[in-house]
Amino acid sequence: MERIFESEDKLKAFISENVITTMEAAEILGCSRRNIDKLVQKGKLIPVKQTLRDKLFLKNDILDRIEK
Repeated sequence: MERIFESEDKLKAFISENVITTMEAAEILGCSRRNIDKLVQKGKLIPVKQTLRDKLFLKNDILDRIEK
């Protein structure tokens, strides 16, 4: 695997600052988790990772929705 980050700490800092959960996305957008799920189903939001319990999003993707 190619190393993009100089260290594991820098990778962790990037993830901490730039990756958010469904609940955090809903708080930023002022909507419900269900609304976020609908946006994902319609292809308007694309999670970077999805598990059975949650989805992870890039914070910039969520902030871009505010501007639209």
